[in-house]
Amino acid sequence: MIAQEKINFINKTIPESIKAETLKALSHYPELETTEISFEFKDNIKKSTMQAQPTFGSFFRNKKNRSYRIKISRKIQIENEELSIDDIPSDVMIGWLGHELGHIMDYRSRTNMGMVVFGFKYLFSGAHIQEVERAADTYAIKHGMGNYILETKNFILDHANISEKYKAKLRRLYMSPEEVMHLLNEHN
Repeated sequence: MIAQEKINFINKTIPESIKAETLKALSHYPELETTEISFEFKDNIKKSTMQAQPTFGSFFRNKKNRSYRIKISRKIQIENEELSIDDIPSDVMIGWLGHELGHIMDYRSRTNMGMVVFGFKYLFSGAHIQEVERAADTYAIKHGMGNYILETKNFILDHANISEKYKAKLRRLYMSPEEVMHLLNEHN
């Protein structure tokens, strides 16, 4: 792992309240050192806690020059339960951010047309969503974030106030803690 202070992350907009966690997650992705990324709180993100996406204006640039944003919901609404982003433990937040940075790593390899096809598949194919979410976890694990990813999954799966329906969605679309452990063992 690369020490956070040895990387000069430029072109980043980070809310002060999650700066430490964001810099920790970014420290695992030295390839993103100069990539423009804006971390933004939103009041309501439909069906999601966080979303990584290219900015609209940069979508038409060369893939090497794209900029991205990671939208973060201020409140995590899971069925009838609501958690504030401030209630999320630091290691869980680092894992969540690491997963989203994994999406950006995936997007960086795609052409603009590839991103259009990707977007349509994401909207209409559950199998594609599963593939994409597992790819983001895999990027994070390969970048040394496996323990954080595991913390995030266990936080959700072990949290008494999170509905079984949401947990079932997590189990269906994302890697299980056992799969994360298996990949962790392969990469250590």
